[in-house]
Amino acid sequence: MEATFVYDGDCAFCTTCARFAQRWVPTRAVIMPWQFADLAGLGLTEPECQEAVQWVAPGAPAPLAGPDAIAALLLTSHLGWRLVGRLLRVRPVRALAWPAYRWVARNRHRLPGGTAACALPRPA
Repeated sequence: MEATFVYDGDCAFCTTCARFAQRWVPTRAVIMPWQFADLAGLGLTEPECQEAVQWVAPGAPAPLAGPDAIAALLLTSHLGWRLVGRLLRVRPVRALAWPAYRWVARNRHRLPGGTAACALPRPA
């Protein structure tokens, strides 16, 4: 089993970011929307996937979310991206990455490529 990076396929901003990763971040990891993933098989829930991107790696004790998931994805790529991934794991950068990620997640419907379907929380 390959590592899997899961994003929200209903969000145009998230999909744009995932397409960027698929094109420019060479990796053996599977990059897929949570809507097409076997969430139970990956140990994920729908609310977790709506809240943040997820990284599930074989043998890992638990999935990673948000900027930790992004760092893990980058660490599976070539040297340039691995350096960025390592930087995201450095304590001061990680401490800033989480609030930035949460802000982006809350405002992704306002960002380029975003649509009303990107807004969180989703209407019931």
